[in-house]
Amino acid sequence: MRAVAARAAHLERHTVSRIGWLRAAVLGANDGIVSTASLIVGVAAAAGSQQSILIAGLAGLIAGAMSMAAGEFVSVSSQADAEKAELTREAEELRTDPETEEDELTHIYESRGLSTELAREVAKALMAKDALVAHARDELGLIDLTQARPLQAAGSSAVSFAIGAVLPLMAAFAFAGNVIAAVVAVSLVSLALLGFLGARAGSAPPANAVLRVVFWGAVAMGVTAGAGLLFNAGG
Repeated sequence: MRAVAARAAHLERHTVSRIGWLRAAVLGANDGIVSTASLIVGVAAAAGSQQSILIAGLAGLIAGAMSMAAGEFVSVSSQADAEKAELTREAEELRTDPETEEDELTHIYESRGLSTELAREVAKALMAKDALVAHARDELGLIDLTQARPLQAAGSSAVSFAIGAVLPLMAAFAFAGNVIAAVVAVSLVSLALLGFLGARAGSAPPANAVLRVVFWGAVAMGVTAGAGLLFNAGG
C-alpha cells in the first residue's frame, strides 16, 4: 500500500499535452485583441463615427474568427497529412526491411548513451511490442500528446479570437467619448493578462510572455493609429 501511495504521490503533471490547443488558443486570443483593437483605433483616429467604429470592430471580429479557424485548420491539416505520410512510409520500411529498421533504432539508443548490446536489446523488445510506435516516437519524433488535431486547433483559434476581440469592442462601445484611450488601455491590460495566463498554463515564466505580447500589441495599435491620422489629415 505504501508503494502504491508513493507512486501516486510522485505522479508528475506535464504540460506537453496542452501544446496543441494552448498554442492555438493563445494565438487566437492575442490576434483577436490586437487586430480588433488596432482596427478600432485606426478607424477612430481617422475621425470615424461611433457607428462606423463599432461596425468595423464587429466585422473584424467575425472575419478574424473565421480566418483564424480556416487558417489553423488548413495549416494543421497539412501537418497531419505529413505525419500520416511519414507513418505510412515507415510502416512500409518495417514490412520490407525490418533488419535495417532495427539497426536504425539501435543507433538511436546508442547515441543516447546506451551500450551497443543494451541498445540492441531495447530495440528488439520495443519492436516486438509495437514496431511502428517505437519508430514513430524515437525515429520520427511523433507522439500522441503532440499529434496534429486540425479541428481542435481551428475551434480553439476561432473561439479564443472572438473572446479576445470582444474586449476592445466592448471598450469602444462603453467609452464612446474617448474611444482610442479606452481601447488602448483595455487591450494592453487584456494582453498582459493573456500573456500571464498563457505562461502559467504552459508552466513558463510569465514576465517575458507579458512583456512580449504587450510590446507588440502597443506597436500594432500605434502603427494603425498613425495610418488613421494620415487618412484623416488627407481628408
